[in-house]
Amino acid sequence: MTERERNTDGVIERKIAADRDDEFVVFHIGLRINALWKIHRWLPIFLIAPRMVRELVSDPESGLLGSRTVVGPGVRNFGFVQYWDSFEALRDYARDSGRLHFPAWQEYYEDGTKDDAAVGIWHETYIVDPDEYETVYNNMPPFGLAASETTDIIPAEEQHNTAAGRLGHTDGSDSPLEDSNVG
Repeated sequence: MTERERNTDGVIERKIAADRDDEFVVFHIGLRINALWKIHRWLPIFLIAPRMVRELVSDPESGLLGSRTVVGPGVRNFGFVQYWDSFEALRDYARDSGRLHFPAWQEYYEDGTKDDAAVGIWHETYIVDPDEYETVYNNMPPFGLAASETTDIIPAEEQHNTAAGRLGHTDGSDSPLEDSNVG
């Protein structure tokens, strides 16, 4: 996509898809505040998480392709959806004692989590085969996987017109909508 194809808000005014030739990792991570009144337990985690993301974003060699903050459901849940170039890069960051995550991880477990469930943490890791995912963005600026520098943005046309087409299950002509600019 060229800059000329974007409006002044950065919106690409057509249907596009993200295209990656290499395997990548989708990582969901977050916290749930179980005891709002125990601010001393959850506030340190709440404050360190964005710092970790900034640390990763400032290091182009970290393996982080992109990160989005998510809130909800409710006001007790906060997290991130992240894209990584490999599981190894994610694991290396998590275990690097010279980075922010490892000491915070140790502190969380050493600070009485067995006896105090004031804050919960969770994560999910998905290793994605380059032939087993699909994306679509309609009238959006680059978002999610498409916002990663190492991901190509392609027109969601022909084979890429539908989710089944993008996954290689059809030729892309299977849209149930007359205006197949969505799907």
